[in-house]
Amino acid sequence: MKLLSKLWAVPAGLTLSTLLPAAPALAAATVNKGDTTWMLISTVLVILMTIPGLALFYGGLVRSKNILSVLMQVFMCFCLISILWFAYGYSVAFTNGTAFFGGFSKAFLAGVDISTLAATFSKEVYIPEFTYVIFQLTFAAITPALIVGAFAERMKFSAVLLFMVLWFTFAYLPIAHMVWWWAGPDAFTLSAENIDAVNAAVGETAAADFLAKLAAATDDAAKALVLADYGSAANAANGWLFNKGAIDFAGGTVVHINAGIAGLVCAIVLGRRVGYGKEAMAPHNLTMTMIGASLLWVGWFGFNAGSNLEANGLTGLVVLNTILATAAATLAWTAGEWLTRGHPSLLGAASGAVAGLVAITPACGWVGPMGGVVIGLLAGFVCLWAVVWLKAKLGYDDALDVFGVHGVGGILGALLTGVFVNPALGGMGVTDYLATDTSTKLFEYSFSAQMYAQVVAVLTAVILSGVVSYVALMICKFTIGLRVDEQQEREGLDIGSHGERAYS
Repeated sequence: MKLLSKLWAVPAGLTLSTLLPAAPALAAATVNKGDTTWMLISTVLVILMTIPGLALFYGGLVRSKNILSVLMQVFMCFCLISILWFAYGYSVAFTNGTAFFGGFSKAFLAGVDISTLAATFSKEVYIPEFTYVIFQLTFAAITPALIVGAFAERMKFSAVLLFMVLWFTFAYLPIAHMVWWWAGPDAFTLSAENIDAVNAAVGETAAADFLAKLAAATDDAAKALVLADYGSAANAANGWLFNKGAIDFAGGTVVHINAGIAGLVCAIVLGRRVGYGKEAMAPHNLTMTMIGASLLWVGWFGFNAGSNLEANGLTGLVVLNTILATAAATLAWTAGEWLTRGHPSLLGAASGAVAGLVAITPACGWVGPMGGVVIGLLAGFVCLWAVVWLKAKLGYDDALDVFGVHGVGGILGALLTGVFVNPALGGMGVTDYLATDTSTKLFEYSFSAQMYAQVVAVLTAVILSGVVSYVALMICKFTIGLRVDEQQEREGLDIGSHGERAYS
């Protein structure tokens, strides 16, 4: 094990990830039907989050003349991204390439079949790769759909579709690759018996070369040099933020900060809706919003707990944290609204629940239950402040508070993950996969190192998503146009864009 420890060229970097990449079938791999079943159920739950959950949540929040446009945008986004994920998204996010962008070796799922496998957290334990592909597809699909809430009621439908293609390709995929890509725990054991995992880490040509050098090594010192070189090569193929040590269990950075910043840029570039601040723009159907929020919460168990990739004790902890943080955030938002505005509202309770779900997402598998409660309480108060005070202060028209809930909540959750992962605070710590007993061997927690990694990840997502969003919007503006005209906006996008009404 002393020789193998040299594989860790970046301290803690190889363990700090949640959604592990795919690897070809391994002769020694164990495929557990219970894990596979749980992952298929989780996949369906995340689809439930999007359609109908997110669609109904957003649909109830807009005015009645725009509900069909929002439902259509979310629905079509899911369909569009599903096809793009199959065509090139999966390959770009979860294959070797650079530290910032994957390759195209699995475009159109080339080489993926019912026999190929994807790594989990446990050595020699895998799930079918098709299962991993579709689970990750649902993450890729819901993320751009979240942005819809920021530009609701004023963006051209054609521009929505073009923007989604550009943003998904140049914002979502690179962030997913940077945060989540590595070749799994088996990839850091260099041996002929482990060849498929080694191939996944460095490629077949390099793998064969390293194995030949290892076989030719005549003493322990020579073998140590080969292993050290292999470790450097394997590390070099990992995602950039992964190697920095950033931890994101289920998508706080990849999904929520990414989408939240895009929503803010969209709201600023498109400008305010006609009549904003002068006319009533209250939600037209809070019953629908409540149904949508409830479906989001139920679906979020697949989103968070499915990210463990196995059905075990940690999965149970994730479910518990998802309940506790969401409940705490709902209570905090409601209490804050009651104290500052004189009444608790259903809209506030639903918004608080979503804020709690967002904030616990990056932390759900890293923190203990008390950490989950604290994260939820802080998310409820901070996101309420962002939605009520910050938005009014800055004057942007984020129609359904995508930035205030997902952007601010995601940033808060990502930073607090770095705090409450500490075992001294009840956190799970970070596993050393090269330790003899991986159930008990953890890296020593360092507040400064972990928080540095978390801040770098947050800033990377903010900058990349912001720049890509602005460029994508400019491309839309100067090609097909960005915003509907004033007459169509006043009439409503249901009639203007889709030629139909939700209500007679």
